[in-house]
Amino acid sequence: MTHRDNVDPVGSLKFVTLLVALIPELLFLGAGVKLQDNGYDGLLIAINPQVSEDQNLIPNIKEMITEASFYLFNATKRRVFFRNIKILIPATWKANNYSKVKQELYEKANVIVTDWYGAHGDDPYTLQYRGCGKEGKYIHFTSNFLLNDDLTAGYGPRGRVFVHEWAHLRWGLFDEYNDEKPFYINGQNQVKVTRCSSDIAGIFVCEKGPCPQENCIISKLFKEGCMFIYNSTQNATASIMFMQSLSSVVEFCNARTHNQEAPNLQNRMCSLRSAWDVITDSADFNHSFPMNGTELPPPPVFSLIQPGDKVVCLVLDVSSKMAEANRLLRLQQAVEFYLMQIVEIHTFVGIVSFNSKGEIRAQLHQINSDDDRKLLVSHLPMTVSAEAETSICSGLKKGFEVVEKLNGKAYGSVMILVTNGDDEHIDNCLLTALSSGSTIHSIAMGSSVVENLEELSRRTGGLKFFVPDKSNSNSMIDAFSRISSGTGDIFQQCIQLESTGENVKPHHQLKNTVTMDDSVGNDTTFLVAWQISGPPEILLFDPNGRKYYTNNFITNPALQTARLYIPGTAEPGLWTYTLNNTHHSLQALKMTVTSRASSSAMPPATIEAFVERDSTHFPHPVMIYANVRKGIYPILNATVTATIEPEAADPIVLKLFDNGAGADIIKNDGIYSRYFFSLAVNGRYSLKVHVSHSPSISSLTYSIPGSRAMYIPGYIANGNIQMNAPRKSAGRSEEEQKWGISRVNSGGSFSVLGVPAGPHPDMFPPCKITDLQAVKVEDEVILSWTAPGEDYDQGQANSYEIRISKSLQNIQDDFNNAILVNTSKLNPQQAGTKEVFTFSPKLFTNGPDHQPDGETQESHRIYVAIRAIDKNSLKSVISNIAQASLFISPNSAPILTRDHLILKGVLTAMGSIGIICLTIVVTHCTLNRKKKSRQEREWNKINMSKCIGYLPS
Repeated sequence: MTHRDNVDPVGSLKFVTLLVALIPELLFLGAGVKLQDNGYDGLLIAINPQVSEDQNLIPNIKEMITEASFYLFNATKRRVFFRNIKILIPATWKANNYSKVKQELYEKANVIVTDWYGAHGDDPYTLQYRGCGKEGKYIHFTSNFLLNDDLTAGYGPRGRVFVHEWAHLRWGLFDEYNDEKPFYINGQNQVKVTRCSSDIAGIFVCEKGPCPQENCIISKLFKEGCMFIYNSTQNATASIMFMQSLSSVVEFCNARTHNQEAPNLQNRMCSLRSAWDVITDSADFNHSFPMNGTELPPPPVFSLIQPGDKVVCLVLDVSSKMAEANRLLRLQQAVEFYLMQIVEIHTFVGIVSFNSKGEIRAQLHQINSDDDRKLLVSHLPMTVSAEAETSICSGLKKGFEVVEKLNGKAYGSVMILVTNGDDEHIDNCLLTALSSGSTIHSIAMGSSVVENLEELSRRTGGLKFFVPDKSNSNSMIDAFSRISSGTGDIFQQCIQLESTGENVKPHHQLKNTVTMDDSVGNDTTFLVAWQISGPPEILLFDPNGRKYYTNNFITNPALQTARLYIPGTAEPGLWTYTLNNTHHSLQALKMTVTSRASSSAMPPATIEAFVERDSTHFPHPVMIYANVRKGIYPILNATVTATIEPEAADPIVLKLFDNGAGADIIKNDGIYSRYFFSLAVNGRYSLKVHVSHSPSISSLTYSIPGSRAMYIPGYIANGNIQMNAPRKSAGRSEEEQKWGISRVNSGGSFSVLGVPAGPHPDMFPPCKITDLQAVKVEDEVILSWTAPGEDYDQGQANSYEIRISKSLQNIQDDFNNAILVNTSKLNPQQAGTKEVFTFSPKLFTNGPDHQPDGETQESHRIYVAIRAIDKNSLKSVISNIAQASLFISPNSAPILTRDHLILKGVLTAMGSIGIICLTIVVTHCTLNRKKKSRQEREWNKINMSKCIGYLPS
């Protein structure tokens, strides 16, 4: 048991208290956006280095945020506004007396601006990877959206668009429109628009102009060439999450205006709660009150900042404890690889070592050639000191001294701190580190490292890593491979393709393949590391069959590494390596492969691994994520596996999914997720994620992920139709990856506390079902959802509890007393499997069940929710609430009162309803490329029919 087994967070509490008491403004450094006195401080907007310099871009960003601030202030009823904004200017732009960057990094930006486009063109969007009410990852704008004023006709004023996206990012709201299901049949047998609120008006438009709605119906299908165009002048004031472009829209949907029937993401993800309900439940609103008076808040204050020279200082522990478990050797191997391969050209690098005192080993030296890299390697420490004591503050003090010699300040510099020391005096330099303007990445080796080391990285915006004392762990090299310059220039950064290590028996082999896709290949390096003196026998095949042997590698006997550099652009395809242990004893063999982008015209595929929280307390699980994409576009159908290494237990391998179930919130958004709850021991855990992709599977979709502002095709103004410029097709297109993909990325470290010693009872329930859907077919309701597991999203649950009600409020507030559906014949399947269940609501809804407020007796809706139960009777959280309309008159078609019906590929009436349904099913099955059961085919047929109107029996 380590010294942290029963630790409480007193050290961190003292640290935060000290910050607040002495220098309150330092609390916001590296801490993201904070709300203070109704104003948001610390919002960071970063412009990608690939964006061309344009004199209008920065003024337009300022104008957008200023407009957004006042709009947001009024929409939140005088609650919040934007006070202090930072705009990160690329280093590729001309210097213009901009302030210097301190701890602001492109990767930490709340808003990014790029020149990458796709099928959705200039759609602003927010990448959301967590559930309702949870913060997203970032807002994305194209530079064209910010520069082209013509686009405001379709999206509305930019400030309004920003507020729409801010509500996604900050408060975890979702869109109130739905392109895939633009209308639905309500409880009164009417066809309605998927929207919020229901008061937004417009008219049907045929090919030749306005037309009555009955002209748009043929055999109860919507006629090709028809669409619904909104009036430019409206009386409706809501909702910002549906149609922020309308001048009358100044509010979020609330309890009075919210459309709970609409089949949109807001209803599904937030269990039919209104946007305003979610907002008012947020931490922002729980800790603030409306401003008094009638005056508007002050306009935002903007700071323009620009990175200077790239400056890195290595601060390396050489205390006597570094001799344990080959720590110094593994440090030397990783730092040499970092200096020779990973750190970017033109970077200034210095080296400091420390035990109880700090020592400057190399002053700043700019890397312009391989000779510069080799010179820095020659200054690495080769032995440990006799002292066991470590003073992290002494090492950092020397590091600041080194970097300040360049420009007099440490602003924008990076410290890479590697230590295994238990330094109780680290608090003494926390304020100095924060005020330095330097970002500190920390790498903890072994189990005795001081607690506040991670807090130091977190407060300065740095990454944190943990390296276990295991000979076959490649975590040290993985950590250095993850650390980049923070500029966002992916074309200059090193990309890790492979990282593996094994304890290999005598005369046995470590053999594997790594895929070199055509988006990488420049500056490619293979690094072999070993444990016992003398290299293994190395054999490497390129895709054309060319062989590389041990003597083709540059061997460093002192560091026990061999490195092969591939000149030019490496051949795309499969590279196969074999490492043969020729020694008579077991030894650890490791292989690392890195490369860089092959062309500035095509962004390489990347992976970013991360966890939801830095620490957890048993039995709460850790949420593991991997963001897999090419540019801004998600890579689908990849095999993504996480390897988690505890301090004192065997590694755990966990497969991640992008299936919209369990820990994964949105399907096919390129973010692969999973619950991790195999918390065997207390202490630090290291995370690494590996991505592989077969070249035979379609992988890259040009559909933008995430939530986005709606583009309006046109308006009715003064009785005239005014159409906007056509928007690019929103249909998904997929690209065949000819070569496949291999990527590896370190997700840093996280800490676990409170794990009980010895056996403990089952404390892990099935995970919440988030994708429950209900469809009425004749006299039955078909339910569909993804199966949870016995423990969260793993294993197989024991049973399901399904309840229904005619009252939304009843099932929301009193699920246990809603009507129970008989599920005795429903046996849960393996986690991740699609479940389908059919029941007859007539058996349950004929009894007295009062109508919800505002509904008439003619309303025939039921609400359904479900939860899973494991074999120990632990119950999941209640699912999202689904709904279905029960009664449809057999003698009348639905009454069309639909708005915003812009169907892509609308079907024409080509004969009977049966032929059309068959066509849909065949097409749908072909696109999915897999067989369905008869019941699943029925589900898909009905699901598709919702997009084209009522399908009669």
